[in-house]
Amino acid sequence: MKLIAVLAGGFSHEKVVSVKSAATIIKYIDKSKYTPVLVLVEKEKWTAEFENSTYVVDKNDFSITVNSHKIKFEGAFNIIHGTPGEDGLISGYFDMLGIQHTSNKALQGSLTFDKFLCNKLAKSFGAVTANSFLLTSMNDPQIASIEKEIGFPCFVKPNDSGSSFGVTKVKQASELDAAIKHAFDNGTAVVVEAFVNGTEVACGIVKLKGKITVLPITEIVPDTEFFDFTAKYEGKSKEITPARISEKAWKQVQHSTQLLYEKFMLRSFARIDFIIQNDVPYLIEMNTIPGMSEASLVPQQVREYGWTLEHFVTSVADEFFE
Repeated sequence: MKLIAVLAGGFSHEKVVSVKSAATIIKYIDKSKYTPVLVLVEKEKWTAEFENSTYVVDKNDFSITVNSHKIKFEGAFNIIHGTPGEDGLISGYFDMLGIQHTSNKALQGSLTFDKFLCNKLAKSFGAVTANSFLLTSMNDPQIASIEKEIGFPCFVKPNDSGSSFGVTKVKQASELDAAIKHAFDNGTAVVVEAFVNGTEVACGIVKLKGKITVLPITEIVPDTEFFDFTAKYEGKSKEITPARISEKAWKQVQHSTQLLYEKFMLRSFARIDFIIQNDVPYLIEMNTIPGMSEASLVPQQVREYGWTLEHFVTSVADEFFE
């Protein structure tokens, strides 16, 4: 059996979600092939939960020392949402050490994590995106143009954060400054994006043994104003799989999902979110390390497709560690 680190935690607000996702990976991975070990990644230190004890990870070679014996992990199943797991930082670390990992390469992680650049590049590939501005400071001159160029309502969100942290739906100009400040409190830059009125959906995708499988689409009906953190993780939404959308919209969403997966040269599994307006899917964002808690969207889609979570999780591991 191979000793595999299941990476969780991270440096962002998404740490709590990541730990739940890691529990799913550890629960469902085939224990006859792999010995999964939770590795909690934090700024102060990395720790591994191994044989009912906690050990500090030596980041020089990604190992732990047990009873004076150095044990090296043979691979890393990365389920850190946000930085440093999803933005390419940890990918570069493992690539330098020559350790197999389930995440994307550093460039793909960096590009897809940057909402503004990701959407601009996606548009060049043929995806449909909403009009948007990138703000780099509270004094950015573009702020004066938002009402004219973007209009209201609009969304203000951190450019480099996930799980809807720091996102505000702004309905009038008087709410803009507070929303921008809130977004800057949660990110280093801010995206202001035009509101697209339609049905929100999410579509998972995975590549196994050279074959891409686009999973069934989930429709998201939040009880809140939009699909924010409360709606996502505190049960304040209805998530309907398969989505109640037209056949045309279904085909368009799955086509766009596979197009973006291939054009960005992603690997492992991902989830891509859209708003459908008049059967046209507008890209919201790409999630290259999507939530994997029992109630998360991708596990729902996996089950709807007819796979078990055991099959899915182990098949992803086999791609990199077998």
